[in-house]
Amino acid sequence: MKKRILLIEDNVDIRESSTEILELSGYEVLQAAEGKAGVELALAQVPDLILCDIMMPELDGFGVLFLLRKNPVTANIPFVFLTAKAERGDMRKGMEMGADDYLTKPFDDMELLVAVESRLAKQEQQQTFYRQPIENLGNLAATAGGMAQLQDVITGLKTRQVKKDQDIYREEDQPKGIYLVMSGRFKTNRLADDGRELITGLYTQGDYLGIEALLLGETYTDNATAMENSSYCLLTKETVDSFLSRFTDIGQKFIQILSQNVREKETQLLQMAYHSVRKRMAEVLLHLVRQQSQPLSQECLQISREDMASMAGMATETVSRILSDFTNEKLILKKGRLIQVLDLPRLASMKN
Repeated sequence: MKKRILLIEDNVDIRESSTEILELSGYEVLQAAEGKAGVELALAQVPDLILCDIMMPELDGFGVLFLLRKNPVTANIPFVFLTAKAERGDMRKGMEMGADDYLTKPFDDMELLVAVESRLAKQEQQQTFYRQPIENLGNLAATAGGMAQLQDVITGLKTRQVKKDQDIYREEDQPKGIYLVMSGRFKTNRLADDGRELITGLYTQGDYLGIEALLLGETYTDNATAMENSSYCLLTKETVDSFLSRFTDIGQKFIQILSQNVREKETQLLQMAYHSVRKRMAEVLLHLVRQQSQPLSQECLQISREDMASMAGMATETVSRILSDFTNEKLILKKGRLIQVLDLPRLASMKN
């Protein structure tokens, strides 16, 4: 059966050319020239994916998204914005409202088809994504008999995709809940007055972000940014409060996570205060290794020199120099932007 795509676009040329491309690729395409008609068509025909312009008269793309996300029939349909405005604020607003992706006009045929095929493929894999955190979260409530209720909540969650360098929250934002990493990597970071960045944490699949701010009832004190194309689920404040009040072991688990975060930050401060730059860089590499899911012989570290500098609290030039020294000493092997650790024991035992 053909996948059905709804295209909401007020520009006739873009609407007709995009429709032609999609139909030639085997999709059924529904067209709407403005937002209100698009919402009505989505409710009547229930497409598999929606492409929607942002800047439209009467009801703009944000309004369309808001109405469709409120309706259970259309709430989980993949939604891609088409926009000629590439400002970071617009994109962030769209993603926070529940958009899955965006295309900046003008886009070519391949960009359109890749975006559509990618979103449809990820929609089909969504249940797989859901099953990944069920086990992680289930461990929190297992001893308190809350597994069934927890699974019901997780089943209704939406996995959201983010692109590299996209924020999921910013310093001084009000917390909406706790973020659970489904895939990829995220970093939390703070900026000094002179603009320099300090990375305060790295997070991979199964990790939680934003616990401190939510439990304290305060705004975020750092930024959370995707280091690569990644995905996450949001456990809303209401959901977290409900489970914390009913299952004491969930609270205990969050306390463990917070305690571990405090310990890691204390270690980071100690290293920055007293360790040599070589020792600090060795500690960064060790930390990155511990987060890898594959053995060292099968997987290289993928991280920019800028991010390594932000983790270690040193200049990028210093990072490059030390990595060259480590390469000459056969501690690591550099493969372009990739790093493979060759001698983990020597890195771990480095004194200066």
